[in-house]
Amino acid sequence: MTADEKAKAKTEQAKGKTKEAVGSAVGNDRMAAEGQAEKSKGDAREAKEKTKDAFKH
Repeated sequence: MTADEKAKAKTEQAKGKTKEAVGSAVGNDRMAAEGQAEKSKGDAREAKEKTKDAFKH
């Protein structure tokens, strides 16, 4: 996993988790859903990079 892609994945996961929590706390369902989607995008990016790493070796 390249350091840049790993950082992007972790950033997306953290931002998504925060946005989801804030949205839930204030009762904003749209914000919570956007946060969950962003977190999922980060999870997918991380999984993609791990798969690429597995096939490099």
